[in-house]
Amino acid sequence: MKIIAVGKNYAEHAYEFDGTVERPQVPMIFMKPDSAIIKNGKHFYVPDFLGRVDYEAEIVVRINKLGKSIPARFAHRYYDAITVGIDFTARDMQRGLIERGEPWDLSKGFDGSAVLGEFRAVENFDINNVDFSLTIDDNVVQKANTSQMYFSVDEIIAYVSRFCTLKTGDLIFTGTPAGAGEAKIGTHLKGYIGEDKVLDFHVR
Repeated sequence: MKIIAVGKNYAEHAYEFDGTVERPQVPMIFMKPDSAIIKNGKHFYVPDFLGRVDYEAEIVVRINKLGKSIPARFAHRYYDAITVGIDFTARDMQRGLIERGEPWDLSKGFDGSAVLGEFRAVENFDINNVDFSLTIDDNVVQKANTSQMYFSVDEIIAYVSRFCTLKTGDLIFTGTPAGAGEAKIGTHLKGYIGEDKVLDFHVR
């Protein structure tokens, strides 16, 4: 099982991250190891050696069949469920790596950096019109709709599957909207699809 993630897939987040104002030509893809996963409401423990760690809430798609070079028009056949997940990022480390022109995989792929909520059947949604949000201590900090993504779920799948075969159980983190910020010890994070709470955990 692999975790595929998309960077800067919402215009406002791209701007707040580095001032980007133009839609990229292709999705920005990075990957996380399976050891990054936390689920079932388990706590996220901030690694004390990483400096600042930021939360990034996003819709996560679960792949349900083997596929290679999948046309976008058929991509909807290759996933069966969605949830809200958190892509935790070691922000100080990431910015330092970017400044030095080095890969920033470790700033995204450390253990526990991919928190998953409970999955919901995708057949109950229009994947291109899904409201989702993140609250911290019951205050909304991120809120968006998948219609705002630069690259839709089906476009992401079509692009990624050109390079690597998608397998049952693979996960795609589809990008975070504006509002990403520092994960502070002692806070309580909840993720919602519409009004349905699918993610609930604490930062320790």
